[in-house]
Amino acid sequence: MYFNVIFKTLFLYIYIIIAYRIMGKKEVGKLSIIDLIVSILIAELAALSIEDSSRSIYLSMVPILVLVVIQVSVSYLTLKFPKFRKVIDGNPTVIIKKGKINFNEMSKLRYSIEDLITQLREQGIKSIEEVDYAVLENNGTLSIFKKCKDYPMPIIVDGIIDFEVLRDMRKDVKWVSDILKNNNLALDDVFYAFYTKNRTFIIKRSELL
Repeated sequence: MYFNVIFKTLFLYIYIIIAYRIMGKKEVGKLSIIDLIVSILIAELAALSIEDSSRSIYLSMVPILVLVVIQVSVSYLTLKFPKFRKVIDGNPTVIIKKGKINFNEMSKLRYSIEDLITQLREQGIKSIEEVDYAVLENNGTLSIFKKCKDYPMPIIVDGIIDFEVLRDMRKDVKWVSDILKNNNLALDDVFYAFYTKNRTFIIKRSELL
């Protein structure tokens, strides 16, 4: 009995390591909802197999393999199809814009002022007055841009122009079109483009393959 438990533990340990290597490296604090669900289910399946000595190890191996296939497939689809990713992960939310707190969005997300202050403090921000923009990401982390002139402004994300950012920069679509034309790119070719220090930086979709 003890040998069976030890064997299952070691085998599932190696099996799960391989599974996570296939799914890709991510920090625990940066897991998406799908990643978190898959991680919990894999842990439960492994625990059930180890606790029940009469349970075949294959009854855990097969579901874990299915979960890995699902997670890899979802990751691929969210990378290739931005609309699908929005359905699965949702959209990041601007909590602070130009130093002003967006209480309406905070209310929709059930995100309290205490949550905001705590996350600001964790990143060394003593006062909201230091913040120009703060974005609550899909995984619950808070991205903070302090008040300065040179933080990156995302102008294109997944082939979609961020018109709100353009308005803040006092730029227009023609300005974006000229940048794309100068780089021999179509809008759909761009995975991410941002503007900082009077320069535009572009990450092409082809560079992700």
